[in-house]
Amino acid sequence: MDPFRPYLAAFAARFQLTLQYRTAAIAGFGTQCWWGVIKIMVLAAFFAGSPGRQPISLEHVVTYTWLGQAFLIFLPWNGDPDVAEMVRSGAVAYDRLRPIDTHGWWYARALAWTTARVAPRAALMFAFAALVLPLVGLGRWSLRPPADLPAAALFALSIAGVALLSASIVVLINVIIVATLDDRGANLLVAPFSNLLSGSIVPLALFPDWLRPALRLQPFAGLVDTPFRIYFGDMAGWQALGGIGLQLGWAVLLAGLGRWWVGRVMDRLQVQGG
Repeated sequence: MDPFRPYLAAFAARFQLTLQYRTAAIAGFGTQCWWGVIKIMVLAAFFAGSPGRQPISLEHVVTYTWLGQAFLIFLPWNGDPDVAEMVRSGAVAYDRLRPIDTHGWWYARALAWTTARVAPRAALMFAFAALVLPLVGLGRWSLRPPADLPAAALFALSIAGVALLSASIVVLINVIIVATLDDRGANLLVAPFSNLLSGSIVPLALFPDWLRPALRLQPFAGLVDTPFRIYFGDMAGWQALGGIGLQLGWAVLLAGLGRWWVGRVMDRLQVQGG
């Protein structure tokens, strides 16, 4: 049997199931449009009141904000809710008995869960911010196209890296949930770090000069800052490839850590009752 077949099947099944929640996607799109407008208004006021030259232009900040809303679901705010429910019910023991790699199983499902939720919302957001806003005379506040064709191609590659990195972090959260037998602590802990250190709340370019290089080396920067800077041309050529390499490097490193930790936790898993 193809060794990858169970994981591909798990990915396909979870992806198709998650895509069925169309109402949630539309509601999420509406919410993200609202928050995108608020963030742009706040940042525009900041730029208007700032006397000096900023390290990022307002035009790029607007594009950065719409991209952030389009791909918001890639931010790993919490672990896989199915794993959390299995921990509460004790059904997580079944994953211990499957004749496949538990980490690979969880990773495939986490990857499908995130990408299936992102796809419809991103499509709607691009249609609204890149097409509708210019047509109604709000081109200044619209999502601009990529800097050029190479930037578009590198951005697509970087978004693939975002998906892989996000899934690696989600699996790590899953392991914490299984180890602590509760999902609330892990979810509350990771969300603030994910929002702040990725650049989702404030672009990393607006952080102090002395802090910015370190922020761009940590894994959360690969979820927002790196792909968006590639999109509008702030990172190009070998620098962009280096940023993508850093994304993939963190994805592999965190996946390796997750795989080792899953083995440790599942080996110590105890199931009581009968």
